Amino acid sequence: VQLVESGGGLVQAGGSLRLSCAASGIIFSRYVMGWYRQAPGKQRELVASVTSGGGSPNYADSVKDRFTISRDNAKNTMYLQMNSLKPEDTAVYYCSARYRGVLRDYEYWGQGTQVTVSS
Repeated sequence: VQLVESGGGLVQAGGSLRLSCAASGIIFSRYVMGWYRQAPGKQRELVASVTSGGGSPNYADSVKDRFTISRDNAKNTMYLQMNSLKPEDTAVYYCSARYRGVLRDYEYWGQGTQVTVSS
């Protein structure tokens, strides 16, 4: 199983970035997908999540109306469109995949991509 994030980088405050998470080795359309982030010295936090079918997106209050999560099950890829970025959005962003099986739960993580927002 591989989850590979891309699209991170350095951007000025007010700018935009689009993160991608390409999945392989799983039946992508079965998994609830999510974006998490971890800033230095802080705990990892949920940024946004989306159900297996792409509906019912869920956002952290801090990113509502600025970030949009989406997925393309045909391409086994999830996205995070980040607009109006703020310095406090600086963090390593991780994608996650979760599936509740009959006998066990499955959870996978990507390696992370750095997002740095300068003021």
